[in-house]
Amino acid sequence: MLKNKAIILILFILWFSCNLLFSQQENSSSEEIKIIAIYKEKIKDHIFALGNVEIHYNDIKIFADRAELNTETKDVNAEGNLTICFSGEEVVSGLEGRLNLDSYEGEIKKASGMLQPTFFYEAETIKRNNEDIYSFQKARMTSCTQPIPRWNFSCARATLKKNDYVEMWNSVLSIKRIPVFYIPYLRYPLNRERSTGFLMPQIGFSGAKGFSYTQSYYWIIKRNMDATFTGDFFSAKGLGSGLEYRYLFSGGVGGQLNLYYFNYMKGSEASSTAYLFRFKHNQPLPLKFNLVADIDYSSSFNFLREFDNDFRRAVVSNRSSQAYISKAWSYFNFNLRMARFETYFRENDTSIINYNLPSISFSSSKMKLFSPFYFSFSSAFSHWEYGWDSEYKAGTQRRSQNLSFSPELSFPYTSLPWLTINSSFSPQLNYYFQSYAPATSTIVDEPIFRANYEVKLDLVGPVFYKIYYANQGNARLKHVIEPSLSYCYESPVADSKRIITPWFFYRNNYIRYGLTNRFLVKEEKMPREVFALNISQTFYLSPENSPMQPYRVNGGIPEFSDIEANLRFYPARRYSLDVSAGFNPYYKTFSSLRLGASVGTPDDPAFLRVNWYKSTNPYYKEIIGYDVYWDRHQIGFSGGLKIPRLSLDTLAEVDFNIQERELLYTGLSFVYHYQCIDLKGDLKIFYFRDKPETQFRISFGLGNIGRTTDFFGGLLL
Repeated sequence: MLKNKAIILILFILWFSCNLLFSQQENSSSEEIKIIAIYKEKIKDHIFALGNVEIHYNDIKIFADRAELNTETKDVNAEGNLTICFSGEEVVSGLEGRLNLDSYEGEIKKASGMLQPTFFYEAETIKRNNEDIYSFQKARMTSCTQPIPRWNFSCARATLKKNDYVEMWNSVLSIKRIPVFYIPYLRYPLNRERSTGFLMPQIGFSGAKGFSYTQSYYWIIKRNMDATFTGDFFSAKGLGSGLEYRYLFSGGVGGQLNLYYFNYMKGSEASSTAYLFRFKHNQPLPLKFNLVADIDYSSSFNFLREFDNDFRRAVVSNRSSQAYISKAWSYFNFNLRMARFETYFRENDTSIINYNLPSISFSSSKMKLFSPFYFSFSSAFSHWEYGWDSEYKAGTQRRSQNLSFSPELSFPYTSLPWLTINSSFSPQLNYYFQSYAPATSTIVDEPIFRANYEVKLDLVGPVFYKIYYANQGNARLKHVIEPSLSYCYESPVADSKRIITPWFFYRNNYIRYGLTNRFLVKEEKMPREVFALNISQTFYLSPENSPMQPYRVNGGIPEFSDIEANLRFYPARRYSLDVSAGFNPYYKTFSSLRLGASVGTPDDPAFLRVNWYKSTNPYYKEIIGYDVYWDRHQIGFSGGLKIPRLSLDTLAEVDFNIQERELLYTGLSFVYHYQCIDLKGDLKIFYFRDKPETQFRISFGLGNIGRTTDFFGGLLL
């Protein structure tokens, strides 16, 4: 331990003096050994010096009470208030020591020293093996500059590579003078660049998992790739290990791989193991194609619910695997996609699974033929499967392959500034490789070809607006009112009941109408939208063929959709309000409500976010006779506060199930900056788990050593 202010003060004074001496003598001869002392005596190849001894040679300066120099071998033995300066960047003091002026090899006892910029150490013995490598015995080290360091490591032995790292064996971390925990091996980086080594561990406790210990090792493989290995120990559950591998190559090739494997203790779970596999990859291909892959797979949804500390990910059980190859050029777009999605429903222990094997699309944007007509097209090949997991086991899942082509001729009309009209005509050609056998739900490999057409008319306007002026006569606020009307008609499809779809076949025949209000303000000569309110509804002219066909109201199919409303309010750059609602005109109730509001951002001294949503399908009450389990009504709060006076950063989150009147999750995360040490703590309560769990975890950030992070996410600071 650095015992008092005098040690650090003396080291700084000596370092400054060494720098001054080097700057004054940088043009002097580098070959001559210069000795200054009160008394000097030379006997053959040995020079003995006594009293205020100074030895100057190249970039080395030695100060001592007594010294002996062998001019032939250039070995120096010195004792009494010994101080050695190397290149003005390093100062070592000790009781006695020896050093070779050419090789820099030597040994100092009862030593203390400083490496630039701020790394301090003490040791019983320091051996300098060459210019850059040191060996320590019974050492203490810190990068704190306080008279009494906020933290330090004590170790049985250590190896230091200058400007790179320190390796310590059998080390103990102490905060102030209090030992905190023992670390068998530690690698401490000496620079602020990315460095290979162990991160500071994370320890914690929860009633469900017991004592927990998490340790990560960070490995810089190359400049463009790194890996983090993580080990987890839960005394009441078992052992886990994780890997995070990141890479970035030239040309935009990059990605990230996350693997995790958990081994349950005997008797703790029915399943003995669980694993996670997450992978993201992006790669440009020849001919300007681009490949994107995204996989998120877990072997057990129950494991995620129990261990995932990201609340939103833990309560939604999904598996997904997808890959895209795409290209956009001129007017054209190509996309090839293979995907698998699975959503698990805990309420009835079953999953819905959707495959795309593959889906290929080729389309164009609008190309001008001749005024005022434009041409575009879309084409696709789709091979898909859809159904419950039980249907897959029985081989009765819905499946189909189909090929489609749809050219479109459009006619936009924009001659009037207050009115926009878009009309289009599109033949629709579809070839289905499979179909339902007539009057059954049995899938047979009997292809069918169907053709129909679609006509669309979109009208926006007449547009009304009013401009409000400031006192100086400058335009300040603009209010715009935009009514809209759309009509879409698809001609009937012969024998449509033979066409295989995931749910049911429908065709468009509707009128959609709406009204939009916008407010724009002028900022730096550019308009910015601060308020927008849109209300719309759809009237189905053929409800029996529409998306409403499964529903019933008093025995009839509803003709009107829900009334949809969206509001966006952004009064300033750091404030926002988003509200959306769906109102069912038949049951006179809101089928959906969603509100998102934020004040500030996470980079601000304080911020707050609110998310509230409610959703239900009132039609199911008449169809099934009771409320179904996927009705939702929930609210969540998250926020942060930075208190510079207390050197404290905090984050908090609360989620509440209004429908069940119960808390789902609460979390508090804080970081206390105590000069050269960061103390991080997390308190989380998971009410939604089968056994509600209270979890507390703590970790430290010390100088150049980062903290071990939670592989399973959650609040981050």
